[in-house]
Amino acid sequence: MPVIRLTVPPGSLTEEGRKTVQRDLAAVLLRWEGAPDTAFFRAQAWSYLVELPEGAQTTAEDDAPRFLVDVTVPQGALSERRKAGLVEDATKTVLAAAGLSRDDALRVWVLVHEQPDGTWGAGGSVVRYADLVALAKRQKQKGQQADA
Repeated sequence: MPVIRLTVPPGSLTEEGRKTVQRDLAAVLLRWEGAPDTAFFRAQAWSYLVELPEGAQTTAEDDAPRFLVDVTVPQGALSERRKAGLVEDATKTVLAAAGLSRDDALRVWVLVHEQPDGTWGAGGSVVRYADLVALAKRQKQKGQQADA
């Protein structure tokens, strides 16, 4: 299941952005993973907002805020095309939450970490990617039957 962690300097998000960025980023991640839009999968898309202490982030050049988006997904969950889309949409989401323009896109870094199969557990059991794919297919089928 996906985990997304946004690390930001203090006060770098707008008031509205601070309220919405976590759910917005989780939705972006689920969409690019191709997960069904169900309560179960939304509840498994964990999103963390880490606000650094004052003065904890800088570069060798300046003190303008920089944003780090760490994404952890099961290995194989994202093709190269899906990774590119995720990086682009996560960047846009963070820029909007900070009230910044596309010109500031290089201030947002997105790191995609792929968790090797068999190294993630939940509910006291190891969860394998194939199990998640099968569960997603079943939930998609249920959703299609409900729509029919």
